[in-house]
This record gives sequence, structure tokens and C-alpha cells, in this order.
Amino acid sequence: MQPDANARLRELPSVDELLGRGRIASLEHIAGRAVVTDAVRSVLAALREQLKNPASEAPPSSFAASVDAIELRVVAEIEALLAPSLRRVINATGVILHTNLGRAPLSSGAIGRIAATAAGYSNLEYDLASGRRGKRDVHTARLLAEIVEAESAIVVNNNAAAVFLVLNTLAKGDEVIVSRGELIEIGDGFRIPDIMAESGAILREVGTTNRTRIRDYERALNERTRLLLRVHPSNFRMAGFTEKPSLEELVALGRRAQVPVFEDLGSGCLADLSAGGIAEPLARESCKAGVSLVSFSGDKLLGGPQAGVIAGKKDLVERARRNPLFRALRVDKLTIAALEATLQSYRRGALDEIPTLRMIRLSPGDVAVRAEKLAEDIRPRLAREAVVELREGFSVVGGGSTPDQQLPTVLLSIASRRHSAAAFEEKLRLHSAASGSANIPPVIARIEEGRIVFDLRTVFPEDESALAAAIVAAAHS
Repeated sequence: MQPDANARLRELPSVDELLGRGRIASLEHIAGRAVVTDAVRSVLAALREQLKNPASEAPPSSFAASVDAIELRVVAEIEALLAPSLRRVINATGVILHTNLGRAPLSSGAIGRIAATAAGYSNLEYDLASGRRGKRDVHTARLLAEIVEAESAIVVNNNAAAVFLVLNTLAKGDEVIVSRGELIEIGDGFRIPDIMAESGAILREVGTTNRTRIRDYERALNERTRLLLRVHPSNFRMAGFTEKPSLEELVALGRRAQVPVFEDLGSGCLADLSAGGIAEPLARESCKAGVSLVSFSGDKLLGGPQAGVIAGKKDLVERARRNPLFRALRVDKLTIAALEATLQSYRRGALDEIPTLRMIRLSPGDVAVRAEKLAEDIRPRLAREAVVELREGFSVVGGGSTPDQQLPTVLLSIASRRHSAAAFEEKLRLHSAASGSANIPPVIARIEEGRIVFDLRTVFPEDESALAAAIVAAAHS
């Protein structure tokens, strides 16, 4: 180690000296003495290692400058420790139900209901009329049954749990008939055959991958058949030489054989979205067709919190509710509060209160107006840094829903003169840490044809100024 390095080691402030510095001391009441002390020791240890390594860049030789620099470094480390891991981001990808970004954002009504419920006590399992213990199902059951035109409904923590509970309740140790073309895999390796095996139900495959007829189901019926299962392929489409029986045919067969028909609808579409170019089966249409049970997600096309809904015939829903596993899979009071508020928007016909539906229903013209306004805002500030253009493109619903259906949109396209598209995208993700602005969330965008593009369909209007600031800061950094 060089003599000047030894001298600089001696110049390093002590732990107590740094703890007395104003900006560090001010963080003690937020982070606690132990966290602040550990951060100080960690920074000092790292600096000592730098000084002992001749190849490293030593801190400034001036003692005062060194202490100021060290203080800033400690403050940055403490702030990083205090920052929540789960953070709000600006989704400029145009993927409405972005699984990695939390899927459906909640309505203001749902957020308000969550806050009110979380802040105090509630009648979660208390019947105010009788003064006795109640059931948490009642807060959403009536609304769900009304909207999907079912006799009854319960809620568990996601649709995978709903499928598992139905299979375990109605077919454990016995057979469930399902078409080979519907043995799908959804996100994170979740496969229908695997969940059936875990539930204790025995899979009875019929038909072929691309063609299954009603007589295939008929031939598979036997004394151990407990369910006819239909799975909506919400995350892929099969085209060409294909065939499958209609829902009405399957229901008629179930009635003749006295075997319930269970349909896993996956994405949970409760409103007709065909005007926006989205064609998905409606849960109420399945119930009206006579399906015994349906299940679907709460945080996909429904636009609510993560949940799995089971709706249908009252006796079958009640059997699922009595299953001891229901308690392990049930939802908490905050999910119930958010789901109830979301369902009330449906009942009022106020679909634009639900962000997911509002985004789907935006026209390309609506998006274009906002994109042009943003472009006009940032062009003067990026005159030397980037080329800003508008271009036609497509948004997608995402979240394992509507895989072959796209929504025409208008994209804001930026070609940086200083950075590659990949480097620009990274700066947008990390800009708030680099700029020290905790008020500007990370921005998630996408890259197309060597340019970074922003789809304002999935950007909340109130976030547009933050998005502009993030773009300008990233372009100049």
C-alpha cells in the first residue's frame, strides 16, 4: 500500500463523527440508529478497501471534501435501504394487463374502499342485522351472482385456486373428462394436467389436439365420471383444421349423463368489449347456457384485484365452500373491499371507472391526441438530443388474455442521438435513482426497430408530465 494511501486512511472520519453529520443524523428518526450506524460502517469499510487497492480511485485528498463526499454516500445508501422494493412504475408498453407490472390497476373507488377498510374494523364476518357471526362471502356473492346470472358465487385467491378447489371438491379420486386441445399451460409453468393431478382428480383425455367431438366425451363417460371440464384457451388460439363441440352440446350431454359441466374461463370477461375489438366469452353467457360452474380471474378482464371466482349452481358452490381447503384459499378483507367496489361499477354500467376497461375502450384517436401533446412538449427540449415522431402501432390486452387480438394505437417514437435504444430504455428504468427524484417513477417502455416507443394507452393522464420529465432526463444523461 502506498504512503499516500496510508495518509488517506488516517483521514477517514470515524463512525461517531459521521453519525453527527447533519444529513445523516436527520435520517435516524426515519431509519433508526442501528440502520444508520450499519450504513456508516459499510461505507467506511468499502472506502478502506478502495484505498488498500492501488488500482482503485481514491477519495479526494482534502479532508473536508472527503467527509462531504462520504456523508453523501452514506445518505444515498440509507435512502436505498429505506426505499420500498415494491414500487409504482409508469407502464408505457401498451400492454394493458402486464403480468410483470401487476396486471389490472384498480379503480379509484376500489382504492378508496381498500383504504377505508384497512383503516379500521369492519363487518367482515359479522351479520349486523342479527348480531351474530356471518360469512365473508356475502359482500361479493350477491353482486357476482347478479352480474353473471348465477345462483351463487364464492371467491378464492386466484383462478388457479378456483380450478383446484372445484376439481378437489367434485372429482377427487374420480375422473374428469377434458379435450386434449384444452390441456393448456398458462404463466409461470401452470398446467391444467398438473393442477388436476394435485387436486386428486383423474384426467381422462378425449379427442385430439385439434379436433374433439361430442361423441368423444360420450364414449369416455363411465361410472367414475364426476365432471365434464371445458377450458377456454385464453392465452393462445388454434386455427385451421379444428373442431370442438359447442357449449350447448356439452351442457346437454351433462344433463343426460347427470354429470356437472365446469368451464374455466380464465380471463373473466364480464362486459361486452366487442366495440373495442375484443371478442371474449362472457361469464353470464356460460351460466345462461346451463354450465354448472364457471371460474375466472379477478385481475384480468374483470379489472379488479387478484382473485378467483367460482360461480354457478348453488349446491355445487356450497360444496366447494364447505371444502376445508376453502379456508386456506380464501381472500382477505382488502381483496373483498376492492372486488365489491369494482363489481358495483359493473352494476351501475360505469365501465370507464375501471381502468382496464377504460384503456381497452380508448380509440386510436384518443391516444393520438395525447401522444401529439406529449411530443409537442418534449420536442423543444430534445432538439439536439433525439428525433421525436408519432407512428401507428398496436396495443395488446396481455395477462394471458386475447392472444390474437390487437388494439390499434398511436406510438410516441424516440431515436436518441446519444444513446442506443437499449441504453435509453435502461436509463428510463433507473432514472429516478440517478436523478435523485423520488417523485418520478421508473418508466417501462418497449423497443421497436431500434427506437424506443411509448404507448400512452397504458399511461395515466396524471403521469404524463412525469413521463415527459423522465424522457428528457434520460436523453440528456
